Amino acid sequence: MSKHVLFVCATGIATSTEVAEKVIAYCKERGLTFDYSQANVASVPAHEGEVDLIVATTKIPYQVSAPVVRGLPLITGIGEEQTLEKIYDILKE
Repeated sequence: MSKHVLFVCATGIATSTEVAEKVIAYCKERGLTFDYSQANVASVPAHEGEVDLIVATTKIPYQVSAPVVRGLPLITGIGEEQTLEKIYDILKE
């Protein structure tokens, strides 16, 4: 069964797209594929129980059951490799 990742940013368009592209490429190089969608932060509660991981470039102000990984390092480049590894490790479980 494929994992589902929700990429989140303030609008659900800009930085979530950039982060999604990096994560997809990183995981694909390692033979790991997954389903994904993008959303703005306000719609996160609507996805509760539907996703295995949330990668967010903004603070998630809600209690969620899925693990949340800060995606900002994938925008700034500071800590990018560690963040990608963390995401990969969560998805391969």
